[in-house]
Amino acid sequence: MTNSIGEIQGSKCILLIGSNTTSAHPVISLEIMRAVENGAKLIVINPMEISLVNNSYRWLQLNIGTDVALLNGIAKVIIDEDLADIKFVNSCCENFNEFKESLKGYSLNYVSSITGIAPDDIVEVARTYASIQPASIIYCLGITEHTHGTDNVLAIANLAMLTGNIGKPSTGVNPLRGQNNVQGACDMGCLPNTYTGYQQVNDPNLQKKFELLWAERLSPIPGLAMTEMLNLPDERKLKALYIIGENPVLSEPDITHVIAALKEIEFLIVEDIFLTETAQLAHVVLPAASFAEEDGTFTNTERRVQRVRKIIEPVGNSKPNWSIMCQIAKLMGAKGFDYSRPAEIMAEIAKVAPSYGGISYQRLDSCGLQWPCPIHDHPGTQILHMSRFTCGLGKFKPVRYRPPAESLDAEYPFILTTGRSLYHYHTGTMTRKITGLNVIESEDFMKINPRDASALKINDGEKVKILSRRGEKLTRARITRTVPTGVVYMDFHFAESPTNILTNNALDPIAKAPEFKVSAVKIEKSTDS
Repeated sequence: MTNSIGEIQGSKCILLIGSNTTSAHPVISLEIMRAVENGAKLIVINPMEISLVNNSYRWLQLNIGTDVALLNGIAKVIIDEDLADIKFVNSCCENFNEFKESLKGYSLNYVSSITGIAPDDIVEVARTYASIQPASIIYCLGITEHTHGTDNVLAIANLAMLTGNIGKPSTGVNPLRGQNNVQGACDMGCLPNTYTGYQQVNDPNLQKKFELLWAERLSPIPGLAMTEMLNLPDERKLKALYIIGENPVLSEPDITHVIAALKEIEFLIVEDIFLTETAQLAHVVLPAASFAEEDGTFTNTERRVQRVRKIIEPVGNSKPNWSIMCQIAKLMGAKGFDYSRPAEIMAEIAKVAPSYGGISYQRLDSCGLQWPCPIHDHPGTQILHMSRFTCGLGKFKPVRYRPPAESLDAEYPFILTTGRSLYHYHTGTMTRKITGLNVIESEDFMKINPRDASALKINDGEKVKILSRRGEKLTRARITRTVPTGVVYMDFHFAESPTNILTNNALDPIAKAPEFKVSAVKIEKSTDS
């Protein structure tokens, strides 16, 4: 997030796109509702009728996968009606003329034909977002889990710069991270193309820096994302794979292929707190300690680094993740892994990652700190890009609408889109073991619009079979008007009926995120009782 969670309730206009916030980020949804209570105009852009629609000023129910066309259309209205913050654009940004030129083809009628949104509604939303200050954009996986997810994010950034809604309180471009420490994992270099602190591995100067720090030769070639690893051609198949705290047998797309690929790996190691579906395929399982059994830090969606303190000793043979990795590294002959406690690791993080340079366990004892925090007496950064963009000038990036990777046809006439339930988390590794949550929600449902259910002669609660070009699954139908016609929706938390057996492993070419949000499917009534 460029801004902070506490600033949301100070926004006068919130553009919420690609997020079912109440289910996936319930605490932040409360902040959004407080903003509305304070008089903010909430614009919801979502194919689904999420609960925050009830709190919204406008709801744009766009066709799935058409975000770029809509965002470009909104930007064109803002420019055409002289609603842009030209002073901000001229002083803080570059490439505006090329961006403006790229929007010429995005007439209201063209955008409406793609998105399904009426031209008048597009104009109203553009005027509202551009004229009410401060305005914030909040988005989540409904934006990024597409083959054009990077373009979606760039279109959002274009809109924020165009209206000057960046670098000021209660504004900004604010992604909601998918898991509790996924921001921290990315910060620490758990990405295939960066070292710690988003320092590029293919930058010769940064490569040299880390080689000197770590006294090791390092490759300048970026690595592969998980989905890419499991889709390597036969001549490049992985021989060994070490998976930590991830359950790709349920979380990756096209899991029939995932399971087959994992079974072909000569040596599969899984480190986790439970024997997950993935761990059951492993040659070696390393029992890890949970958050309550180890010291460390979490970095949340607003870049806030916070202490995690051990309250019980590791149970059984489990060990903290950092300890397991250090022991393995030393047994393999690596140097520099002689840490005795996590505080020492934090000290090295501060040494190698400029944005964490002023963060230490001593400072975190009293409160969390938001990076960038470059030196020991820096207070942390609540708002990014306040005086200037980190890179100098903000660059407008023209993006064009591209349809999803998989198209509908007579055989597969429905779009399957996926998301998260309020009651379960990710692949259910922890939440499915909680009796109370299973009482509330013990099975998955296929949500379907009443018109589609009537056409297929499907009754509420009836068993149905959903088939894609990759697999099939059985589940029960839940008839609801929250899903548009032509679309069915499912969560992916349930190992008994894994949704990702159906989803497409086509990737965004830059971010390498799979297109979980659009898969072509057909629906049949099941003969099973």
